[in-house]
Amino acid sequence: MTADKDVSEKILVVDDDPDVRDIVERCLKDAGYQVFSSADGSDVFETVTTQGIDLAIIDLVLPDTDGLMLTRKLKEHSDIGVVILSGRGETTEKIIGLEVGADDYIAKPFEPRELLARVRSVLRRLGQEKTETPAETMAFTFDDWRLDITARTLTSPKGETIELSSGEFNLLKAFVEHPNRVLSRDQLLDFTHANDTPAFDRSVDVRVGRVRKKIEVDPQNPQFIKTIRNGGYMFAAKVAKV
Repeated sequence: MTADKDVSEKILVVDDDPDVRDIVERCLKDAGYQVFSSADGSDVFETVTTQGIDLAIIDLVLPDTDGLMLTRKLKEHSDIGVVILSGRGETTEKIIGLEVGADDYIAKPFEPRELLARVRSVLRRLGQEKTETPAETMAFTFDDWRLDITARTLTSPKGETIELSSGEFNLLKAFVEHPNRVLSRDQLLDFTHANDTPAFDRSVDVRVGRVRKKIEVDPQNPQFIKTIRNGGYMFAAKVAKV
């Protein structure tokens, strides 16, 4: 992997197309970022760890791995931002990308200035989240479940850690912060995405379904996340902040 001169924010570009890498690298370097690049996913985790990467731009189709799988693993094991850059521009692909934890999704062909604006937006939002994170542990409990906001973990009544994607965590966080209140899909999109980040109405339903499978005894007859006809969803549980 290669890198430009030392600056505060570091970006990793993972794309097997040398022309795309060149365009993205030049765009980011001209904006003052330190840029690392790779044609595959073989040493992504090592670079993220050793170089202190702040954000990764990842193509979905790589010669040695699936970009969605790589995105999911990065978001599960690090707090870096991830922007998917892909020739797959269908809405379904964008939804899936956001579902696995990507912070943004840009379809090829792309305008370099738009890419730069999206990168800046994600980095700004991540910086705000780190600044706003409280020093003390903050968590919510419901029916012997525990959602730790600081550690971003969900623990079951049996004491098991339940794996959540970034999107699933943000959705459950929105629910426990607004219990027993009907939340429309638009409100849930506002709670789980920055205003300048693209989101899709259907992504809320997909994400609700995934969270139900992880916390409900019977996902087809949910006791926590209730569907409100023509309204949205309601988290029907007694929630306590601890």
